Amino acid sequence: MTDPMNRHFLHLPRLLLLALMFMLFASTLMSQTGGIRGFVYEEETGEPVIFTNVYLAKTTFGAATDVNGFYAITQIPPGDYDLMVTYLGYDSLRIPVTVHADAFIDKNLYLTKKSFTLDVVNVSAERQEARTETKTSVIKLTPKQITQLPSIGGQPDLAQYLQVLPGVIFTGDQGGQLYIRGGSPIQNKVLLDGMTIYNPFHSIGLFSVFETDIIRNADIFTGGFGAEYGGRLSSIMDITTRDGNKRRISGKAGASTFGSRLLLEGPISRPKSEGRGGATFILSAKNSYLEQSSKIFYDYVDEDGLPFNFTDLYGKVSIYGENGSKINFFGFHFDDKVNNYQSIANFNWKSFGGGSNFVIIPGRSPVLIEGHVAYSSYEIQLQDENFPTRESEVNGFSMGMNFNYFLGKDQFWYGIELSGYKTDLYYVNEALAVINPSPEFTTELGMFFKYKKTLGKVILEPSFRLQWYATLSDVSPEPRLAVKYNATDRLRFKFAGGLYSQSLISGSSDRDVVNLFYSFISGRVDHPPTFDGKDIKNEYQSAQHAILGSEIDVARNLTLNVEGYYKNFSQVFNLNRNKILNSDPDFIVEQGDAEGVDLTLKWDWKNFHLWGVYSFAYVNRYYENLEGEVEKYSPHFDRRHNMNLVGTYRFGGNLLWEASARWNFGTGFPFTQNQGFYEKIPFTNGIYTDFTGENGDLAVILAGLNESRLPDYHRLDLDLKRRFILGDHASLEVNVSVTNVYDRKNVFYVNRIKDEIVYQLPVLPSMGLSLSF
Repeated sequence: MTDPMNRHFLHLPRLLLLALMFMLFASTLMSQTGGIRGFVYEEETGEPVIFTNVYLAKTTFGAATDVNGFYAITQIPPGDYDLMVTYLGYDSLRIPVTVHADAFIDKNLYLTKKSFTLDVVNVSAERQEARTETKTSVIKLTPKQITQLPSIGGQPDLAQYLQVLPGVIFTGDQGGQLYIRGGSPIQNKVLLDGMTIYNPFHSIGLFSVFETDIIRNADIFTGGFGAEYGGRLSSIMDITTRDGNKRRISGKAGASTFGSRLLLEGPISRPKSEGRGGATFILSAKNSYLEQSSKIFYDYVDEDGLPFNFTDLYGKVSIYGENGSKINFFGFHFDDKVNNYQSIANFNWKSFGGGSNFVIIPGRSPVLIEGHVAYSSYEIQLQDENFPTRESEVNGFSMGMNFNYFLGKDQFWYGIELSGYKTDLYYVNEALAVINPSPEFTTELGMFFKYKKTLGKVILEPSFRLQWYATLSDVSPEPRLAVKYNATDRLRFKFAGGLYSQSLISGSSDRDVVNLFYSFISGRVDHPPTFDGKDIKNEYQSAQHAILGSEIDVARNLTLNVEGYYKNFSQVFNLNRNKILNSDPDFIVEQGDAEGVDLTLKWDWKNFHLWGVYSFAYVNRYYENLEGEVEKYSPHFDRRHNMNLVGTYRFGGNLLWEASARWNFGTGFPFTQNQGFYEKIPFTNGIYTDFTGENGDLAVILAGLNESRLPDYHRLDLDLKRRFILGDHASLEVNVSVTNVYDRKNVFYVNRIKDEIVYQLPVLPSMGLSLSF
């Protein structure tokens, strides 16, 4: 009898045959028609212009540029045309081209910034993209959008922007993590230029490890993502960084009451003429000196200061060819430290990695080839007052190649990815039981294909991923589907769903209200063989998504997006918090589900930008109690109502002033109350302990798991910026901001033993300067 792994791999020849048929089909089409391809760049810096429309005037032929600035218009009948590009903030470009059968024209385009910007937006690339892409549960972010939020100390950060996205729950200013539509941090995959980032947020949750000014684009998938992504159950965050300035040395330096940052970029070798090859570099560094500055500016928060320290370094070298093909080399080093704060004696983590990716534009083929190879490492250590040191480490690599064929308005992708992990964990729980799985090196192989087909008003995007967990001897077949129906010019309906899996397991528990110890385990783990009377058949975790939504252009400058979602976490492994003996299982098996509705309303008019987000959600987890009965509980990130209101207004001469505000409201998180206290005798001499004379420790009797709720959370942040023009390429920005304006005492957690409430950060005014050159 054929085992499941071999049975699934019998489909591999069929998948390869299907890919070959598409290549032959594409070649046949090109023999009868022609095509135009190339890149769109900014004239001033040489940076790609992403997600803009390139089209042939007075025809229906056109394409949008991707994250590399690449476009390909295929299946064009031979003839003379005018190639056009229009993009907000740039002069329109129009050039004549002649298309020949069975030939591609390579045409790189350069856009010049306008000397002035019209108050009214006439062309919306975002709205055009909404009609041509499925775009279900995905948000595309650029630095321009991130800077529209109130920033902390003049340092706009991705972490601050992610907190206002629909379906995203943030658990705190100190040690907070992001939970996306019912998924815990371990179930959210974060990629930086193809490198896996295991912990993207610092202990002070206002800042991420990413420098905003080096980001070109960030795709945030909150569910229903396509088969090009694998290895996670809930969400994907895919961040692409910029290449360096091709024209000149430039940069940015900034400092605030929180920290400082530096960015430097420029050409290594300038092309001898327009369109020739060259090389660039970009370097960024940022750090926090809050431990020192807080003793001066924020001593009212804690007389010993706020000992949150971090340093983030990133570097990249790009080498590009004449036709736009390029290769990048990059590396990073992030670290984070907290010293003697609250009940924490010492906490630190560090992460480093490096790799390379490339883009290849072959000769006469309508294909874009992309690939990457990367390595990253993450180490964490935590000491506190009550438990021995906890330590964890993960090292991982990944490599892969993707092929993207352009077939008129349709596209076909396929690719392969190989990844591997080595993890280590030493953890001691409340009962002093040790959790220390044997280190194991695990490998995974993923293969996928994806096809986008436009049928009139309908866009179909079926995809399929085959994920092979070699170390687990398991294969996960994962069909997925995205659909969009353009009912009218102003109304669109969309759907996305599919099957998802992952092998990485968290070394912390979903039940913990506060947990800075963010760790990973891979490979087989010690867990019960059954759940709810049924055998555990797979050693990987699994989930299923279904998302249904609509987009409505209510008015010229007003859009409404509504999405309802359901995620079924059919098998997850969680840390066994009830482990007493070292012989007890390290992990337990759980199931879960998350359902909710997200509403997003955007209004842009002249210099005003308003954004409102509301989320209504339920998150449930199911586990077996000691009697083997299945019980339901709400994890600590289950928030019923969450709302964000964001407003930005630009004003003054040349619009050099900008004011912004953000208000966040969220209902209280679940928590477990104390039911009583007792004296716990440690029995230091075993059975020979004289318990009548030995002093015990104060211990807690807990009530039902997460049956109570903390008070509601709400906070107002304000920000004011003024930019001063110092020269053609130089400007100075002054920023004044206030976080938690009305000093709301939001509960972070309760120290059970001391019976003390620990609050989130109070009102924090800050000021920053940023010099661009």
